[in-house]
Amino acid sequence: MRIALAADHAGYVLKDELAAWLREAGHDVTDLGTNGSESVDYPAFGAKLANAIASGRADRGIAVCGSGIGISIAVNRNTACRCARVDDPLSARLAREHNDANAIALGSRLIGTDMAKACVDAFLGTEFAGGRHQRRIDQLSTLLEESD
Repeated sequence: MRIALAADHAGYVLKDELAAWLREAGHDVTDLGTNGSESVDYPAFGAKLANAIASGRADRGIAVCGSGIGISIAVNRNTACRCARVDDPLSARLAREHNDANAIALGSRLIGTDMAKACVDAFLGTEFAGGRHQRRIDQLSTLLEESD
């Protein structure tokens, strides 16, 4: 699977650990940065991840910042993305199964490496259930058009 990862300065260590682990598992990993502790703005890295997904360069995305909140909002600015902030394998599995999430966001200050790996495993290993959930996913694509 082609997986893109992006993080701000608070999340780059966890991002790097996940990228190495995913490469070892045989995935095609694109690291979109950042790669150091110097302060950067998470919206720029969320946008890079969103663009990789929207363009088809990545099948799935993993975003990391201190809480996972800011970068998830940034990713979701792109209408091609459905990024869920997750804390545990159940939320990661449901994000895929019910919401067809194509990205997850993790909070490096809130989650350890082992739990992050468990979340990523659940996210990547779950298929979208379709069915009644597809109708809702379709509605997400039209919300902007019908919001008047």
